[in-house]
Amino acid sequence: MESKQRYTYKSKEKLKSRKAIEQLFAKGNSFSNFPFRILWMYNDNSNEPIQTGFAVSSKNFKKAVDRNRIKRLMREAFRLQKNDLNFQLKQNNKKVAAFFIYLGNELPAYDFIFEKTGKVIRRLIKIVNENI
Repeated sequence: MESKQRYTYKSKEKLKSRKAIEQLFAKGNSFSNFPFRILWMYNDNSNEPIQTGFAVSSKNFKKAVDRNRIKRLMREAFRLQKNDLNFQLKQNNKKVAAFFIYLGNELPAYDFIFEKTGKVIRRLIKIVNENI
């Protein structure tokens, strides 16, 4: 029987710990790939290979409806593309915490977010493979 790949984003995969988020912003590495800025660091405190958080600036988007929509699009695009990253992290026995910050100032289309999230994930995979 063939096992099907599941696309999930469980509660355990969400970066919710205030302590972990503060540590990520203080000591984490970062890179930008417009319209995202990604903060990441190795995280041994987690049971999951990757934990992620998503943020949108209230300076650029005054309405919470717009911020929430962008975060929803980002989470959905990540959920559908994270399996390659999970596989690489499990293979290298690494655990990563990452925070995606949306930098754009226009409401994006889903296709744009999906494409850019894929590029970010490929870059994270490359970084993990280089730091073995």
